[in-house]
Amino acid sequence: MALQKRAWAEPFKIKMVEPLRMTTPPQRQQAMEEAGFNTFLLKSDDVYIDLLTDSGTSAMSDVQWAGMMLGDEAYAGSRNYYHLEEAMQRFYGYRYLVPTHQGRGAEHLLSSILIKPGDTVPGNMYFTTTRAHQERAGGTFVDIIVDEAHDPTDERPFKGNVDLNKLEALIAKVGAKRIPYVSVAVTVNMAGGQPVSMQNLKELRALTRKHGIRVILDATRAVENAWFIKQREKGYADKPVAEILKELCSYTDGCTMSGKKDLLVNIGGFLALNEWDVFEEARNLVVLFEGLHTYGGLAGRDMEAMARGMEEAVQEAHIHARIGQVEYVGEKLHALGVPIVRPVGGHAVFLDAKRFLPHLGQLEFPAQTLAAELYLEGGVRAMERGIVSAGRDAKTGQHHVPKLELVRLTFPRRVYTQAHCDVTVESVYEVFQRRKAVRGLKMTYEPKYLRFFQARFERL
Repeated sequence: MALQKRAWAEPFKIKMVEPLRMTTPPQRQQAMEEAGFNTFLLKSDDVYIDLLTDSGTSAMSDVQWAGMMLGDEAYAGSRNYYHLEEAMQRFYGYRYLVPTHQGRGAEHLLSSILIKPGDTVPGNMYFTTTRAHQERAGGTFVDIIVDEAHDPTDERPFKGNVDLNKLEALIAKVGAKRIPYVSVAVTVNMAGGQPVSMQNLKELRALTRKHGIRVILDATRAVENAWFIKQREKGYADKPVAEILKELCSYTDGCTMSGKKDLLVNIGGFLALNEWDVFEEARNLVVLFEGLHTYGGLAGRDMEAMARGMEEAVQEAHIHARIGQVEYVGEKLHALGVPIVRPVGGHAVFLDAKRFLPHLGQLEFPAQTLAAELYLEGGVRAMERGIVSAGRDAKTGQHHVPKLELVRLTFPRRVYTQAHCDVTVESVYEVFQRRKAVRGLKMTYEPKYLRFFQARFERL
C-alpha cells in the first residue's frame, strides 16, 4: 500500500535542551489571577508551552552561536555592522542600513522623519506598535486592506493584499502630499498572518509612483511571505525563496525590520532605505535614541547573529519546516471543528474567538478570555489580538472595535516538537468542548499606551 503523503521532519537535530516546568490546575489558577488574566503578565517559569510570540523566542543555530564569539565590540565601525550591511543588501536589496535594537526602534525613526502632524498613513491593516508610532508623530492610520481580510472564513490565498481602489479614493480625498508613505506589512499579522501577492505589490508600486508616494515595507516576516508566493502564485513555483524575497523588496522604497522574527535572533532590527536624504536623517537620529549609526543599540555579536540568520532564513528546508509546523496545528484544529482563520497563516494559528465563544459580546473581551482559558487548561500561553490590542481612538477615547477578535498561537522557530504541537491541539480542543461555560472578563487597569501588554482583568 503506497503512502498518500510522505511525512516531513525538522531539518535540524537538537544538541541542547531547556527543561520545562509542569504546573497543576490550582497553580495555574493562582498564576492567572496574579497576572490579572493577562498572559503577558505571567511569569515565564509558570508557562509550559509558550506561544505568546515568535519575537526573539526562536532557537539560534550553531553557526549563529559561533558568530556570537566573533563579535567586534568596538564602539564605532564594528566589522559586524559591515557584515550585516552586506547581508541586507544581498538578501533584501536596499542601499542603506541603520541598525536598531528591534523593529519598533526602526518604526520610531521612520515616523519621526517622514510623518508631519495631520498626515495620513494608509496600510494593509494596522499593527500595534506601527500605528502607535504613526499616531505619536501626528499621523492618522487608514486601513486599505482588501475586505476579505476581515473575514476569517474566506479561503482566498492573498488576504493581505492592498485594495488599490481604497488607496486611490484616499489619495483623492486627502491629497498625495499628505501621504508620506504607504505602510505594507508582509505577512499581515493582525489578519492572521496572511500574505501579499507579488502582483499586488507590482500594481501598488505603479500606482504610488504615479502619485510620488513612497512604499515602506514591514519586512518582519517577508521571508514567510516569499514562501507563500512560491506556493500560491503563478510563475514562482520554481524560483528560490531568496530570489522572491529580493523581488518583493524591489517594489518598495525601504523597510522596517524586527530581526527577532524571520532572522532568528533574540534581539535586533534595522531600518533599510534607498533614499540618501531619509537615510542621512535616520543616521543622525539613531545616535539620539539607539546608539551610534554602526551599532544602533546592539552589541557586535548581535549584529553578527542577525547577519548569519539572514542566510539561514531563506533556506528552503528551514522555511518549509517552519511554516509546515504551523500548518500542521492549524489543519488538526480545523479538522476538529475549532474555528480558526483560514487559510492558515505563516507564523501562527489564529483562533476565531467570536465563533469560539459566541455567547460573549466583544466588550466582554472574548479573545482575552480565551487566551486565559488556554493557559488554565494546559499551561499554553497565547496572545489576544482583538479589541484589547486595538486600543482606543485617540480623539474620542472610544474602543477601536475590530471585526476580527482573535487569539494567536504563535510558534517560535526551531523550538517546539510535534509532540508539543499535539499537546497544544488537545488543550485548545478541551477548552472548545467546555466553551459554553466560559465567562468573560472586565478590564480593571488600562495603561495609556499599547494596553494589551499591561492591562489587568477580572472575571465577570
